[in-house]
Amino acid sequence: MRRRTKAPSSPLPQRDGIDAVRVRLPEDPGGAWASVGAFLVGRYGAAVGVERIEGMLREGRFVGVDGRAIAAGEAYEAGRYLWFHREFPAEERVPGEVRVVYRDERIVVADKPHFLATMPRGGHVKETLLARLRRDLGLPELQPAHRLDRLTAGLVLCVVRPEDRGAYQTLFRDRAVGKSYEAVAPYDPAVELPATVRSRIEKERGVLAAREVPGEPNAESRIELLVHEGGLARYRLVPVTGRTHQLRVHMNALGLPIRHDPLYPVVREDGPEDFGRPLQLLARSLVFTDPVTGELRRFLSRRPLQGLQGLGDLSGLA
Repeated sequence: MRRRTKAPSSPLPQRDGIDAVRVRLPEDPGGAWASVGAFLVGRYGAAVGVERIEGMLREGRFVGVDGRAIAAGEAYEAGRYLWFHREFPAEERVPGEVRVVYRDERIVVADKPHFLATMPRGGHVKETLLARLRRDLGLPELQPAHRLDRLTAGLVLCVVRPEDRGAYQTLFRDRAVGKSYEAVAPYDPAVELPATVRSRIEKERGVLAAREVPGEPNAESRIELLVHEGGLARYRLVPVTGRTHQLRVHMNALGLPIRHDPLYPVVREDGPEDFGRPLQLLARSLVFTDPVTGELRRFLSRRPLQGLQGLGDLSGLA
């Protein structure tokens, strides 16, 4: 089997922390595309509009490996690489700043605010943790070693250099990272804590909320009560596994839905983002042995949660 050669580096610099799109011209045994322009119009015209593709070609928006603008009439050549920058609709800025907890030549540990997606996806592209850090720190090859849900605030470990990425991602894959979260939720003295919750969680594509179903458990969480005041309490949550929305699902199953959760127990109607009601879930700590240096690393988020301000900072309990 012939091995595909590694794709060349992009001749276009990042824009606002976002990479240019790379297109590799596919094989064309039937000779359907006489020119590069015919391919681009035929492949993408229906999605973005023929006039838009033709306009981008006239403006020199598509470039080759040498950075030279590609003309519409250039002969089609299978295997050739093209690059271009997409245009994105305006995004509402997510309030709050990304705090850099730690940085060295290999890793950046960032403390992200609520509502900020980790990676570009869907309608969240420039307003993401990755785009902000790449732009603000001048680290174009930065990549997260794991993901944190958009509505959850707290710690994310990012890797500076591609050659180090696999070592840190493997830590998360092999569950070699100690992660703890904090949440504010209703207080119910009838719920016996600490408790270990195990269940089978499934998340269907296109459905916002995950659900528990009968079957062999694939999700496990440790839930502890830290302190309570009136009808609210602060909890320490330790996920053993990493299913989508796992902590939110397990807290809801205990009858303790996390404060301001827009999905559990009831999916709220879609509408404008309410930045004044962030999900009260925080990735408080990360603990791991550095795969490169062998050092024990322990990082804490200092972000506060809403609802129990009178009880002070409990980050030291993480």
